[in-house]
Amino acid sequence: MADKELFKEVYRHSLAHILAKAVIELYGADTQYAIGPQIEDGAYYDFVLPEGKKITEDDYKTIEDKMREIIKRREDWTRKVVTKAEALEIFKDQKFKTELIVDLPEDETITLYYTGEDYVDLCRGPHVDNSQELMNVSFKIHSNSMAYWRGDEKRDRLQRVYFYAFPNKDELKNHLNMIKEARERDHKKIGAELDMFMFSETAPGMPYWLPRGWEFYQTLMKYSREIQAQHEYSEISAPLINNKRLWLISGHWAHYLNNMFIVPGIEGSVSADVNIDDVVENAQTSDELKRVTLSAGTIVYNREALDTMAAKPMNCPNAMMAYKRKVHSYRDLPLRYSEYDVLHRKEKSGQMNGLFRVQEFRQDDDHTFVMESQIKSEIADIISIADEIYSTFGVSYRAELSTRPDDFMGDIEVWNRAEKALKEILDDKYGEGGYEINEGDGAFYGPKIDLQIKDALGREWQCGTVQLDFQLPHNFGLTYTAQDGTEQMPVVLHRAIYGSLERFIGIIVEHFKGAFPFWLNPKQVAVVPIRESHNEYAHKVEDALKAIGIRTEADYSDKNMRNKIKEFKLFKDPYILVLGDKEAEENTVSINVRGSNKQIQNVPLDKFVEVCDMLNKKRQLNLVDEF
Repeated sequence: MADKELFKEVYRHSLAHILAKAVIELYGADTQYAIGPQIEDGAYYDFVLPEGKKITEDDYKTIEDKMREIIKRREDWTRKVVTKAEALEIFKDQKFKTELIVDLPEDETITLYYTGEDYVDLCRGPHVDNSQELMNVSFKIHSNSMAYWRGDEKRDRLQRVYFYAFPNKDELKNHLNMIKEARERDHKKIGAELDMFMFSETAPGMPYWLPRGWEFYQTLMKYSREIQAQHEYSEISAPLINNKRLWLISGHWAHYLNNMFIVPGIEGSVSADVNIDDVVENAQTSDELKRVTLSAGTIVYNREALDTMAAKPMNCPNAMMAYKRKVHSYRDLPLRYSEYDVLHRKEKSGQMNGLFRVQEFRQDDDHTFVMESQIKSEIADIISIADEIYSTFGVSYRAELSTRPDDFMGDIEVWNRAEKALKEILDDKYGEGGYEINEGDGAFYGPKIDLQIKDALGREWQCGTVQLDFQLPHNFGLTYTAQDGTEQMPVVLHRAIYGSLERFIGIIVEHFKGAFPFWLNPKQVAVVPIRESHNEYAHKVEDALKAIGIRTEADYSDKNMRNKIKEFKLFKDPYILVLGDKEAEENTVSINVRGSNKQIQNVPLDKFVEVCDMLNKKRQLNLVDEF
């Protein structure tokens, strides 16, 4: 086991036991302790404390001191194998441990770990042999939160205590600095400061896009549309609410119902394991019950049940319907349908997180219909689009290939050919071994390539994806006429580069810390006339910029010039123009450049307009600070 892996699997997990022992010693033997797994940067443990007791931030140091005291005892860790009956007796006063033990299979080997003689935990291990092995480990409790037992909001409410843990003080210090920087970059904080978006309890997880934020959003979509137009994509838009029948065909009703917003109505009973080939044609049209015989079984429907509606969580079925509206030939393919419609997905309240996890969002979605022979060239073109878009934002990325799972659908030979094509694309692009392969992690309907982008803090985010789909064309009965006159089924490529625009915006806000490139900034130029007598010239400057599409704002009030400049600086406008007598007389501008303390004077207006136009067209990352 590599040192890093050893630390994560053994040391952090062992520290979680130390945390539990410390909490029990501090808060009493009646403390109920649940689970304490290691995580990416430390570990946590879940507790129910004796009545009236609660851990707060003021208690963190006390708990840390108790953990260090326990470690200094140099207690041995003892592994013991017990029967289920013995385990139940040992943990008879611990309800969560008892439940876990009861749920174990009869033939499961049950292991316990003792830390000293007075603390025992139900655990597979492995762990350290003695607490002294943890003496040089650096750790810090950083937060606590409420959690539900087994993630079920109807079960017990637990108090979860988190800590960071690293092999030494320097690594912990570096991590704490990174966490501090991440908090300063928090998109929720910056988004509020820049007045880009807001949330309201009247629409949980559904952002309100304010004028500045909506300018930003529209700029992202405009860029995406321009790139897609160059690659011969056609944009469609479809209903946001669809009849249950559509979701039955697509399989979402069986596999995704819990994440869908249902329009009030009578819902039919549908077996989740039934594959529905064609409900639209077979569903009855009267109020009488009718038995509909399907390939995988028989289900009873009535008209009211099939009239239930649902807000769409994905665009896929609509794209299938758009394709199916007419007969296609091989000459029509590839056929690329992009879509930016609003999507809705139900999330648990505890899972929503700013723009990163929302209930309403858009994607730069596309569904491309191809012949099997076109898969390789089409995906290569998609990768080239990802290259262009990600480089424009100054982010790097890496690719992951997920292959055929055990529950795959379709012909194994088609899968083999598809995976071979994807590997060849990735080998050509990144070199053999230049990407990660996740064996068996593909979707049941096809293999996929995921693109993980890296931000300014080195964090990775899965944004782009290309997924091959053999299932939906089958479900919807999609065909095309091949060159030899036979009827064939197309393959569908699901593709996104931004992914969720909301999530991508959250990532980009944090990546740039709110100081966006000129072409992307909500407002690109701010105009500050020094006095009201300079307003006429300021209007001229503003009009010249707006004429070439520069997003401009101005303050024509009689407020102090410095106050005007300060307000625009808070919004991180790239250029603030200060206009007085000299500028008006000479047709020039004086420029405050974001991030610089210097003021650039005597810049001809037409030169400044030319530079702004260039920055927009080139989508340059850095500002020009010399004119």
